Amino acid sequence: MNSGFLLFEVRRVVRARKFWIMAFLFPTLMYLIQANLFSGLFEGRGGVDFREHLMGNLAAFGAFFVALNVGTRVAIERSTGWQRQLRITPLSAPSYLVAKLSAAMVVALPAIAAVAVVGALVEGVRLPVGGWLYLVLGIWAGTLPFALLGVFIGQIATAESVQLLTSMSHMLLGILGGALFPSVAFPGWMQAVSTVLPSRWLAEIGHAAVGEAANGPVAAVVLAGWTVVLGGAVVLRYVRDSARV
Repeated sequence: MNSGFLLFEVRRVVRARKFWIMAFLFPTLMYLIQANLFSGLFEGRGGVDFREHLMGNLAAFGAFFVALNVGTRVAIERSTGWQRQLRITPLSAPSYLVAKLSAAMVVALPAIAAVAVVGALVEGVRLPVGGWLYLVLGIWAGTLPFALLGVFIGQIATAESVQLLTSMSHMLLGILGGALFPSVAFPGWMQAVSTVLPSRWLAEIGHAAVGEAANGPVAAVVLAGWTVVLGGAVVLRYVRDSARV
């Protein structure tokens, strides 16, 4: 593992102000807006606190929203020839891919924490320490397949198309996955579709953290499966690109 390249990638992301704006501002604003718009949806639903439920949704959305954006840089590096240059250096393929994934995960963590802080300080959500740790660290760990998806998008897209593909993935996973808007507002067919998307299960980890009757273990298994599938796709694509050098 090339620790120098890993540190370089992480620093480059940390210094990009647009990522921090997306990490903090967008998910927290969506949380505050929806907490007021949709509060009536959960009235009489078995004592479920809507503010807590929505916090799990938007923490998940914020995490994969920023993690997916790692693909933008990968596509640009492919288009400019930078990735080709790296392949003829001693830098190994695992080091390159791990550095990209680590950068995505670094940005995802503050997005989750920002929603949690707003939930506690503004919306009055109260959880035990274990609940907060489960929420933040559980969702953060579950973000890995989305970071892999971001890298994969960057591997198959051009510099011109990567932003469109990433935005489409944001909306597909956020809306149909029930992370951007509460899935209880969905018609039956949309709720069925959401069960096959990883974003639905990332939000389920957040729901389990606040004490809802959500299946956290199943969510972990589903997200692990997505991680294996997307991880294999990323490696195969990188090997295929390497063969063209």
